[in-house]
Amino acid sequence: MSQANLDFSESTTSSRGQYRGRFAPSPTGPLHIGSLVTALASWLDARVHGGTWLVRIEDIDFQRNVPGADRDILATLDVLGLIPDEAPQWQSTHLSRFEQALEQLQANGSLYPCGCTRREIADSVTSIDANGHVRHQTLIYPGTCRNGLHGRPPRAWRVRVPDADAATICFNDRWQGTQCQNLAETVGDFVLKRADGMWAYQIAVVVDDATQGITDVVRGADLLDSTPRQIYLQQLLGLPALRYLHVPVVVNADGEKLSKQTGARAINRSQPLAALTEAAQHLGLDIRAGDVEEFYRDAVPAWANRLARLTTAA
Repeated sequence: MSQANLDFSESTTSSRGQYRGRFAPSPTGPLHIGSLVTALASWLDARVHGGTWLVRIEDIDFQRNVPGADRDILATLDVLGLIPDEAPQWQSTHLSRFEQALEQLQANGSLYPCGCTRREIADSVTSIDANGHVRHQTLIYPGTCRNGLHGRPPRAWRVRVPDADAATICFNDRWQGTQCQNLAETVGDFVLKRADGMWAYQIAVVVDDATQGITDVVRGADLLDSTPRQIYLQQLLGLPALRYLHVPVVVNADGEKLSKQTGARAINRSQPLAALTEAAQHLGLDIRAGDVEEFYRDAVPAWANRLARLTTAA
């Protein structure tokens, strides 16, 4: 494994051993209950471990950003009492970090240009799950451009994953248990920089977590599938391994992940205790408090007990 040569001079952490967690929302709309569940879980986990809790606005998907949503999210967190221990950061203010990581991967032979369109990949891939259903997640890249562009113009940059017999990434999720994924059989060589010049989530989150000295990632289980790719990038870049905890996602009446697109309503700032209590219930915490201060006083030990039960169950 190569040593990291990323520049961590902007990192505010003095010791990478101390717990540092984060909540990293995208500013695509106001904070809703699904996002609050993740924010609360990550805050509680930091408090239980005597650590630091950060907020990072992941705003590099410029086509999906909603003007003012970042400030609205921060204002809602403030009303709820979820105040970060350090000043919030915006992902878009340090794009040069991602370019540096890309150059490092290119230098060690882990990266190659790709000229395929998404339609071409879809046409050349039959992606069926164990139940005979077509996968609606990441298409498995067939490796068309692995050995050259063959006259095509470059569109995106892909990272090369190991062959199938060496491509399995396993990790222990503190909520979901042991997870394993074979990158070659599940996603193939995946994109780090898109055809439109935008950075992929996988590389951005890995670089930002490393730069901020994050030790523990607490987020929704909808991102569980992404974690092996991120671990693989950490290995390629010589970055420290992180601990992960993926909480169950909040779904609507149709079983779809709650989001702006599926009808999620903004948190009512005039009723912070009601919102916090609902989020706690989704995490399996029965908090019956008379005010927000009492809620947090009871929620921290309740989260510690929840973690203890998860450990015992494992």
